[in-house]
Amino acid sequence: VSDYGFEKAVIDGVLVGYDTFTIETEITRNGAQLKMGEYIDKRERMTRKKFWQQLDEDYEYSGKRLDDEVVNPNQIRLIIRTFKEWLPKMFPDRIASSCHAEPVEAERGDPYAAGFEVPKTLIFAKTDSHADDIINIVREEFGEENRFCKKITYRSEEDPKSVLAQFRNDYHPRIAVTVDMIATGTDVKPLEVLLFMRDVKSRNYFEQMKGRGTRTISLDDLRKVSRAAKMVKDRFVIVDAVGVTKSLKTDSRPLERKPGVPLKELLGAVAVGVRDEDLFTSLANRLARLEKQITDKERAQFVEKTGGRTINQLIAGLLSAYNPDKVEELKQKAEQEHKGASPDDIRAAFENHHSKFIEYVAKPFTGELNNYIDNVRRVHEQVIDHINQDNLLNAGWDADNKDKAGQLITDFKDWLQAHKDEITALQIFYDQPYRRRELTYRLIREVLDKLKEDKPALAPLQVWRAFELVSPGTAEGSRSEASKGAKGQPTLNDLTLLVSLIRHVSGIDQSLTPYNQTVDRNFQRWILRKNAGQHNRFTEEQTAWLRMIKEHIASSFHIDREDLDYAPFDAKGGLGKMYQLFGGEMEEIINELNEELAA
Repeated sequence: VSDYGFEKAVIDGVLVGYDTFTIETEITRNGAQLKMGEYIDKRERMTRKKFWQQLDEDYEYSGKRLDDEVVNPNQIRLIIRTFKEWLPKMFPDRIASSCHAEPVEAERGDPYAAGFEVPKTLIFAKTDSHADDIINIVREEFGEENRFCKKITYRSEEDPKSVLAQFRNDYHPRIAVTVDMIATGTDVKPLEVLLFMRDVKSRNYFEQMKGRGTRTISLDDLRKVSRAAKMVKDRFVIVDAVGVTKSLKTDSRPLERKPGVPLKELLGAVAVGVRDEDLFTSLANRLARLEKQITDKERAQFVEKTGGRTINQLIAGLLSAYNPDKVEELKQKAEQEHKGASPDDIRAAFENHHSKFIEYVAKPFTGELNNYIDNVRRVHEQVIDHINQDNLLNAGWDADNKDKAGQLITDFKDWLQAHKDEITALQIFYDQPYRRRELTYRLIREVLDKLKEDKPALAPLQVWRAFELVSPGTAEGSRSEASKGAKGQPTLNDLTLLVSLIRHVSGIDQSLTPYNQTVDRNFQRWILRKNAGQHNRFTEEQTAWLRMIKEHIASSFHIDREDLDYAPFDAKGGLGKMYQLFGGEMEEIINELNEELAA
């Protein structure tokens, strides 16, 4: 068991890796001084009863005495406030789909107003009293009620086991504060953040505390307690507010040694011959995270690009290249092959074996594989780009933003032009308007899949943003409207965004209009035309069915009679009920709506 280390467990998918985020304050590092004659609060440790006292001499304290002998609420508040401010940047994809905030609030730069969901967070405190101080300040800074943040210690007013079960299985609490009760032996798989507000001197104890965040969890299970999660848990974050990661050496260092270097540059460095350990481990960490996000189809394509090696095999090779066990194995091999040889010859043989192994590990990372990895990574990070809208809208508006947006629009138009004769849906939009009634979900999906494969950067939401930036008057309705489904629920539907963009670029719509608004407008015109010369041609029940069909077309682009046997129509009687309501006109109405609503 002792040979089964952290890095091996990450490769096998048993554990997830971690990133470290540091918060350092002046008082945490240097302490502070209170002057003689000042009036200060004092507090009894057990009862927490406060009383005033005037200092009769200077009182100086170090950072190590904080929250034990000395409590500085400003220091705790600064750490919690900084943590709150940076949390949306650590998890930029966690905008809750149930958010009801107005778009203008999000555009002002407040991710919490836009529905940011705090990942499950565990804070390690020094003492039970320190935990109480932290909890009060967390509730104040986050503006949340008591259930948002709770204490899990043996001195909790609530049953600690019950609170722990809530933290593990329920939506609330989002943040738990503990001293040592859940440092060891307790799994909270949805946990994604560990905030250390206490130092630890024991290496083994720190490893056990850190282990609370390493457990893997499926996306479905993660969403049961963190509804805004968009992808499987592929890492956790250690927030170090006391220097705990620097005060001792741990057995499991972060795999990420080059956090500021883009994946594309890491791949390029391997391709041009760089072979250092930090590069290999950082690349392994990025690939381990990517492996949890890609589809089975992409895994199969990956194997083809590498000539038979899986992504996990590449990760294992990268981590083995400088692993002491592997190095020792190669040394023993050299000694066995050169028994009786001089130490210099044995060392030369070992270096030759080691060099060959390193080259074997690096060999697959050629231009073709590197481009494929970078493209796949960008595809799976789109969900990140389009959920973190605030950063783009308020990204400083520097001088070349409009130029970049203009180039994005040009690239999108060029891509459509280059493929308009080979992709059926584009043929219909550009040259065969009479066939627009034939557009289906499958045909639109074909365009989106091809676009993602060729040009991941041309994600529909990114192109829509570019139009808003370059010519704000062009976009009719808000981006939030454009990304709503037929029933107005924010779904960030790339397909309906894509149709809106194609209609505008191909000249069908003069303004960039959310597709559901186009369908609503065409439906109203059709109803008015049908009612011309006769009052309320359709009954109330017939009208309700027509609206259901309209909403289906707004999200799926087309309706067939077979669709009437599925939701939501099946709950209303399905195909038989529609025939009962419309009789011989049923087929004609379906054909008309397919044609008119897509006009």
